[in-house]
Amino acid sequence: MTMYSRRSWLRSSVVGPLGVVLWRPGSDAAIDQKGSPVDSKLAGVKALVFDVFGTVVDWRSSVAAEVQALATRKQITVDGAQFADAWRAGYAPSMNRVRTGELPWTKLDVLHRMTLDRILGDFGITLSELEKAELNRAWHRLKPWPDSVAGLTRLRKQFIIAPLSNGNIGLMTDLAKHAGLPWDCILGAELVRHYKPDREVYQSAADFLGLQTSEVAMVAAHLGDLRAAKGVGLKTAFVTRPGEYGPNGKPDLSPDASVDVAASDFNDLAARLGA
Repeated sequence: MTMYSRRSWLRSSVVGPLGVVLWRPGSDAAIDQKGSPVDSKLAGVKALVFDVFGTVVDWRSSVAAEVQALATRKQITVDGAQFADAWRAGYAPSMNRVRTGELPWTKLDVLHRMTLDRILGDFGITLSELEKAELNRAWHRLKPWPDSVAGLTRLRKQFIIAPLSNGNIGLMTDLAKHAGLPWDCILGAELVRHYKPDREVYQSAADFLGLQTSEVAMVAAHLGDLRAAKGVGLKTAFVTRPGEYGPNGKPDLSPDASVDVAASDFNDLAARLGA
């Protein structure tokens, strides 16, 4: 590189303390002061908030295993994966009953139990009250995806990280303890008594953290979640979870226009964000 071209390059670069180059012309990535690339579309973001069910934890395999273990103890026959799918199928309709006013505000633990009571009859399963209560808490014991804890730990070094889930605070707290999720705090639907995709949930993330919406990024494996967050002004990061719905499921696999950054898992996201 000639002296002239080197000077021109330096003038057109952004230089941080001690002469560390933070951005280079012709690149979409900024460079943090450790020399790692940072996707420019998330420049200025201070907090990452995460969808949890399916994005951070593997709800289907976890619930299926608990159902299968219960069936073994009771010497009954049930397909744990089918039961988990049926239980999850009641998730959105039950929240919609709250959203439309058919039900007053009702936390997710209670909605899960309402769905459980119904599908037990569908599967011809009889449980005691104690067994029902214990099975309902399967949602408090979900396993993280293999990359979740390590990736979150990396991201936490550079960003505030928190769940932004429809799960109630007690559920999210137990889940964090069980799965070792290193959240800085717990945010979510219960705090504003609205369920995603209501805009109040996404807005609350910025409000509770004292940030602008543009300083918060929503991380999710579900494009509908990201579209709703984008509509409120949050930045968005899409992480694929191909196995969320099992071998015959149809997860979101490709980003759309609502996505600012796409990654294959949390470690990949951390790398893209310089963490």
